[in-house]
Amino acid sequence: MPTDVIMPQMGESIFEGTITKWLKKPGEKVERDEPLFEISTDKVDAEIPSPAAGVLREIKVNEGQTVPIQTVVGVIDVEGAAASAPAPASGAKPTVAPAGTEPQPEGTPTPESSAGSPAPLKDAEAAASKQAASAAPSSAKSDATAPKAASSAAVASASPEKIRSSPLVRKVAGEHSIDLSQVTGTGAGGRVSKKDIFAAVEAQKSSPAGAARSAPPPPPAAGGVQAHAQLETAVPRERIYFGNYDVEPMSVMRQRIAEHMVMSQRVSPHVYSVEEVDMTRIAGIRAKAKQEFEQASGTKLTFMPFFIRAVVEALRAFPTVNASVDGTNIVYHRECNIGIAVALDWGLIVPVIKNAEEKNFLGIARGLNDLAERARTKKLKPEEVQESTFAITNPGSFGGLMGLPIINQPNVAILGIGSIQKRAVVINDAIAIRSMVYLTMSYDHRVVDGAVSHQFLGRIKSSLENWSEAVL
Repeated sequence: MPTDVIMPQMGESIFEGTITKWLKKPGEKVERDEPLFEISTDKVDAEIPSPAAGVLREIKVNEGQTVPIQTVVGVIDVEGAAASAPAPASGAKPTVAPAGTEPQPEGTPTPESSAGSPAPLKDAEAAASKQAASAAPSSAKSDATAPKAASSAAVASASPEKIRSSPLVRKVAGEHSIDLSQVTGTGAGGRVSKKDIFAAVEAQKSSPAGAARSAPPPPPAAGGVQAHAQLETAVPRERIYFGNYDVEPMSVMRQRIAEHMVMSQRVSPHVYSVEEVDMTRIAGIRAKAKQEFEQASGTKLTFMPFFIRAVVEALRAFPTVNASVDGTNIVYHRECNIGIAVALDWGLIVPVIKNAEEKNFLGIARGLNDLAERARTKKLKPEEVQESTFAITNPGSFGGLMGLPIINQPNVAILGIGSIQKRAVVINDAIAIRSMVYLTMSYDHRVVDGAVSHQFLGRIKSSLENWSEAVL
């Protein structure tokens, strides 16, 4: 008896997922709850377990394809019978331009690493024919900037591979819900040019019915689908493709990181403050308690819990830093939810220690190590990377002396921790060797002023240099 394998919903605000890797091939046995495939969403990367034991009969959605939740992505033969015929195109990988290929004209589809890159046409059509009863075809995702509401159905019906147009043209069409198949292209080979799309926009505005449609769509309600921003290219494409090169599409996680960082720089006026902290006392406490701490608690004693505890104290003293901006309103958060940037082999993720102000040192250390470990093994839940009120990143763990991080929205500040190094410093007119670290804070100048920033860092410095809390 066959069992469908579906794309699961990994959180209330997640409505699609990208299959990044199949861990089994058609014809191979799989046990119930054994990892079957890996997915990437806007929030997390995760391994999805098999819903039943049997033999993987068919793969319906290939690696690299993005499909809505509840889409059937594969079939398991529970009785263990091998598939009578292999699925066409199963196991195929996204098309990648070989080294040395020349750049194509602007309207020609290429494997760009932009958020709007569609799945290969043949794969999309094959997937569409099999999924028509349960989900929209993945080829409908012709541009990530097109709204994913019902009003975009007309735009999505036309594939960018069949209608020659530039990313700008597709973006404008998506913003104004214009079906490119209905626009007469005057460019070379029938290509829809900027002139054509802007003329269509003006024609739409001039008609009574089109005037309402031309207005920008309202933001989706809580839990609704969010359209992704298009990743722009800083220079003409012909200045990118030259000599010998390889082309590899961005992963979904890489695209979301890019969108998030570009948006943060555009929205928040970033200002930076730097403080130097003497970590000699902390280094001594850690060296003495390290072994006993690990034996008693079962978790490693790192420097990060010390910084988190100091940050929580500073956030409670300066609530302006523990805030978000909503238009002309400042939202002051009562909880201290600390996001910790974790470097992964395939990207970066920021799991969140919720209600850190309610945890003691041991609770923070355990929570931190648990989140970091599950982030690296793709076991995080979507809610564990949401609702941070302040973020910390640690370039020092890779030897970086300091860094100027980009604010993790919707926070108004982020702390960067540099490498802890022994340096010669002057103490009471004498030269001494001390363990020193640079702390850098990026903050949103709409809310946080320089005076508050330096007072905040001064509070962290005082807490660390005069540490008195027991670690066990």
